[in-house]
Amino acid sequence: MLRSCAARLRTLRPGELWSFSSEKVTPKDYAVPNPSWSKDLQFLFDQFMKKCEDGSWKRIPSYKKTLTEKFKDFQTRFLEPSHIKEEYMSKAQLFTRSLEDGMGFEYVMFCNDVEKKVVCLFQGGPYLQGAPGFIHGGAIASIIDATVGMCASRTEGFVMTANLNINYKRPIPLCSVVVINSQLDKIEGRKLFLSCNIQSSDEKTLHTEATGLFIKLDPKKRLT
Repeated sequence: MLRSCAARLRTLRPGELWSFSSEKVTPKDYAVPNPSWSKDLQFLFDQFMKKCEDGSWKRIPSYKKTLTEKFKDFQTRFLEPSHIKEEYMSKAQLFTRSLEDGMGFEYVMFCNDVEKKVVCLFQGGPYLQGAPGFIHGGAIASIIDATVGMCASRTEGFVMTANLNINYKRPIPLCSVVVINSQLDKIEGRKLFLSCNIQSSDEKTLHTEATGLFIKLDPKKRLT
């Protein structure tokens, strides 16, 4: 028994935990504090966790890989079997979770499904640098897309980005903490219109404003 457990531990991928009670691999949730989090990020996290106590807000778990059940559902509805190459998919990771702790995207999202809002607390690490000392605009676009996309999917399920319109107001200092506020504004058929802004943790600086158009995927139509 001990030998088999030791062998299993040696073969675990980074980010996976072994559950001895269920004999299944339990994915690691990255939307929780780790040693790279600054005091500002930890403080905001604690504030939002208090908001979750009455059930109006919820913390959204985040993993490096798409959970098996969700991936199979997406694959069955929208992908041709020939499109799935196991050699690539076994190595695939969520882009915003692909860098080591503290070096890239450190974030946690909270949702209020009644108000159709998602808030992302974001700390951009040194690997996201663009202009010296500031976060790259592409990295900012990525975390905006992830946040408003989550907001859209909480309402309509599987969606994909059709358009992002981003206005960069003030650059975001590297390793600082910002708050991304997103909300669903309206729905027209399969079109979802959303808006968001990025503010400094003290709410004194407006860094970015953006709008997004997302399309609810049609299960009758394949993507490939």
